[in-house]
Amino acid sequence: MADSNNIALKSSSSQAGEMQISPRVLEIISSISAVQVKGVNRMRGSLANGVNELFGRKEFGKGIKLNFDNDKLIVDVYVYLNYGVSVPKVALNIQEQVKQQLLFMTELNLGEVNVHVEGIVPEKADNAFDSNNLFDDDDSDNKGEQ
Repeated sequence: MADSNNIALKSSSSQAGEMQISPRVLEIISSISAVQVKGVNRMRGSLANGVNELFGRKEFGKGIKLNFDNDKLIVDVYVYLNYGVSVPKVALNIQEQVKQQLLFMTELNLGEVNVHVEGIVPEKADNAFDSNNLFDDDDSDNKGEQ
């Protein structure tokens, strides 16, 4: 028996029967397509997602919220972007990518794709250190010269 939360897909021939898709599948498709956009660092996750990823279980579908309004699918995407990217351009690319992938994979037409930028992730500084001079500070050289 099909779950009432599933979404019925329209088939081209009525003889083929009914097709239903779980909202979780739509979340996964949306999340993967958003992460593939250049400039996206990661999706917003919860504490449970973080714990699962620590144990090696990859969580797809995080950072996506689905709503249905008048039989139209509304997708909210929550992302963190890399520092230095154009936020409007990346947001537009996310919208297009999510729409295209959902249309291609499920033939669903979306009402809206809303992009929420949760934050900007700065580049990690390369903290290279010299293993031969672990306790050598640059300031100690200047103190001896004064």
